[in-house]
Amino acid sequence: MIKAVFFDLDDTLIDTTKLAEIARRKAIDGMIRAGMPVDFETAYQELLELINEYGSNFPYHFDYLLRRLDLPYEPKWVAAGVINYHNTKIAHLETVKGARRTLLRLKEMGLKLGVITDGNPIKQWEKILRTEIDDYFDDVLISDFVGVKKPHRKIFEKALNRFGVRPEEAVMVGDRLYSDIYGAKQVGMKTVWFKYGKYASAELEYLEYADFVIQSLEDVVGIIRGIESAEREERSDKEVHAD
Repeated sequence: MIKAVFFDLDDTLIDTTKLAEIARRKAIDGMIRAGMPVDFETAYQELLELINEYGSNFPYHFDYLLRRLDLPYEPKWVAAGVINYHNTKIAHLETVKGARRTLLRLKEMGLKLGVITDGNPIKQWEKILRTEIDDYFDDVLISDFVGVKKPHRKIFEKALNRFGVRPEEAVMVGDRLYSDIYGAKQVGMKTVWFKYGKYASAELEYLEYADFVIQSLEDVVGIIRGIESAEREERSDKEVHAD
């Protein structure tokens, strides 16, 4: 019997890929309007390369951007980038289509709900709180806070222990085949790959670890009901054969 459903956050519950692209473009546009003497495409491509090298949580993207472009350090340009980035984030941050309905239906089914996500705890909680989905969850595990990152089995084991459920009683839903699906499968959880966002065509060598593949988050509800129905039929068959 399924007792708990865990979700990844970025590009599973929160539409992060679309948000990041819009925010980065607005940041570059703001820096240019503030006087940075570079054309948009040159600056934007340099920013993308920088993010790819240093990661999205690196705190000095715009400072380093000026160095890469061989420009003098100008606090006004950096401030313009930061302001436009964060203002855009606040304005465009939203949940993936169907996320709220899915979470509500699962709660109505009596299931425990949790988040297992990598990233900066403050940034991840900001996304959860700004989209006002925190009340749906019984617990949130963030890698940088609990000290272990997906796909390491320990973060999934920590989640199972906190919820007091066995692996076969839990489902993991995520957009990353490697970190979410492969990771959860290693501890025996049922897995649902949400084919969405920038990883929709990536890491396909781990596809075999997905028990289910969906393109609409609302399909999770039907999957849970299907699993429970199959388990009831299996129990009924065992009872018949026992008689």
